[in-house]
Parts: sequence; structure tokens; C-alpha cells
Amino acid sequence: MYNIAIISGDGIGQEVMDSCEYLLDKLDIEFSFDYGEAGFDCFNKNGTTLPEETVKIANKSDAVLFGASTSTPGQPSPIINLRKALNVYANIRPIRSYRGVNCIRDDIDFVIVRENTEGLYSQVEYGDEEKMIAERHITRSASERISKAAFNLCIKREESKVTCVHKSNVLKKTDGVFKESFYKVANDYPQIKTEDYYVDAMAMYLVTQPQNFDVIVSSNLFGDILSDESAGLVGGLGLAPSGNIGDHNGLFEPVHGSAPDIAGKYIANPCSMILSASMMLDYLGEWETSNDIKQAVKKVMADCKIRTPDLGGDATTMDVTKAIVRELI
Repeated sequence: MYNIAIISGDGIGQEVMDSCEYLLDKLDIEFSFDYGEAGFDCFNKNGTTLPEETVKIANKSDAVLFGASTSTPGQPSPIINLRKALNVYANIRPIRSYRGVNCIRDDIDFVIVRENTEGLYSQVEYGDEEKMIAERHITRSASERISKAAFNLCIKREESKVTCVHKSNVLKKTDGVFKESFYKVANDYPQIKTEDYYVDAMAMYLVTQPQNFDVIVSSNLFGDILSDESAGLVGGLGLAPSGNIGDHNGLFEPVHGSAPDIAGKYIANPCSMILSASMMLDYLGEWETSNDIKQAVKKVMADCKIRTPDLGGDATTMDVTKAIVRELI
């Protein structure tokens, strides 16, 4: 039995998490669920966006599922702080085309590996009325660690190339360290091709030649922006899952936010959350079931009959979920 921490958050987080739990209950795998609070509603109730009890629940679990959280003015991001608390330093965001979905190309299949613990997301800001400063923390140890994760993922995916994204022509010290660390680690993987691009050029190449990439590794902010851009190439954030992996913990979440404009309408696309659960199962070693879920999503998308409004349909969140479950059982 796997002990899974469930943190739904707010906005559409609860809706997509309900769908995810519905699917997990249909699998021939035993789970126990522990529930934690986080986000805007949690702040209004408890005075904090991430209670210590939630962190404890996450730390003692075999894996964590997180829904979405609404930004709380003046308060730190609960998901960023949870990632740091669990030391899940590698944010893995797969991007692939789906037949039946309006994609820029039908042969896109790459993954972005984003450093998760530092960069501008260090959340260190200060200043006065005239000037504000945000600190960008880049260390050699974290840069080497995320590069190693990217190369190991390349081997696992049976791919041939890792691409480093940076801006070392301008950020000479911080991105200089990131690029140097990448090529230092690359020496241990001579069988894998390497290349590097400035982030602005990479933003263009993802639109003009996305089929040419296998594994992309970048710092925190650049990886966040590029992964959202990439999701737009293959149908949007409703099809964009992610996993946050560390040496001892795994945290899985859809890339999309809490979408307060559609919260309560039960029309959010559940695929990103369901595909994140598939990544969780892969992390737990349940590879066959993980692949079955991905294939079920592919079939439902290709069928073109049941889809949520973001993909041009009129189905509800649970309509799509049940269609995926029917393909599984």
C-alpha cells in the first residue's frame, strides 16, 4: 500500500484532485490518503498558506499530489515553499503532441528539467519606495545536481541529447556557473550529445523546431517560462503535467494554476492532474499502470468526442475523467 499526501489547494485544485482520486480508486493498487491544506483558502482559515502540519504529512508520505493554489497577496507561495521543504530539486515537465488535439506539430516529445530550489525563486526581495531588489541565487552544487538529473533522465528516456538553456552573455556570473556546471557534468556522459542556447533564442527554437529537442535543462525562472510556452505548442496547460523529484521525496502537480475564473464550474481539464498522477506511479515503480494511464489519455484525446472547453468541447471535468477510466478498465 502506498501512502499518498493529498493537497488540493483551492480554485480548480479541488475539482481536478477529485477526478484524480476517482481514477486512483479504480486502479488495482492500494492507496491510503492523508489530506493537507495549502493556499489562499488555507491562509484565510489558518493565517498561513502552508501549515507545518501539511509539510509533516507530505514528508511522511510515499508521494505527494498537489492540485493548485491561488496567489495570496503579501504571502509566500505555498507550492514553492513545499518544494523547498521536501528538497524536490528537479522539476520535470514532459511536453508531447496528442493526436486529435490542435498542436503546432504532431511529433513533439521532449521534457524540460527545471532547477527547483534557487534562482529568482529564492524569494529574497527588499528595497524601498524608489528601488526594489530581487536576489538570484545560483550555486555550483545545485547546478551540477540538476544537470546530472537531466542526463540521467535522458538515459531513462533512451534519448540522445541534452540542451542547456541560460543567459550567460548577460548574467555572466550566475548563468556562467550554470553553464560551466552543465558541461562539467556532461564529461561523465560522453555518449550523450550536448548543446546550449541563450534563453531568448531557445524561446524561438521551441516554436520553430520543437521536434529537435530531447531533454532541456534550465534554471528556475527560465524553465518555468519555457515550459508554459511549450505547453501552448501541444494544446495548452490542461495537458501539461509535472513532477518534482528529490533524493527522498516526490511531489506531483499539474502545471496550470488555480484558474479562479472557471473555479466552481467543473469544466477544468483533468488531464494535467491525471498525467501528473501517472508520473507519480512511474516514480513509485508502477510503470505498467503509469503507461496505461498515458495511453488512456491518448485514446480519449484522439477520439475527439469528450473534451473540456479549453480543447473546444463541452464536457465536464468528470466526463473526461470517466472516459479515461473506461479506457483503463
